[in-house]
Amino acid sequence: MSTKAELYDVIRKPIITEKATMASEFNVVVFEVAIDANKPTIKRAVEELFGVKVKAVNTTITKGKVKRFRGKLGTRKDVKKAYVTLEEGNTIDVSTGL
Repeated sequence: MSTKAELYDVIRKPIITEKATMASEFNVVVFEVAIDANKPTIKRAVEELFGVKVKAVNTTITKGKVKRFRGKLGTRKDVKKAYVTLEEGNTIDVSTGL
């Protein structure tokens, strides 16, 4: 059993974009997660925090873009996203606060 603080370290924030909103029609919720989080950890964290049953977890890592910061080259951080598919009848409303 993990503490809530440890679970919130795994799941950083929900991602609300056009693509994530379209995926929500198919019972999928998108979260930004810790870069070192694995699928079983993400599944357990979502189930314990939101009280839902998770069907599947798919992850993707977006590499940080190279940008200029005050004239010098720098890179943004890499971001890991988790596409969490919920069982039928389960929902998470990401438009409200956690």
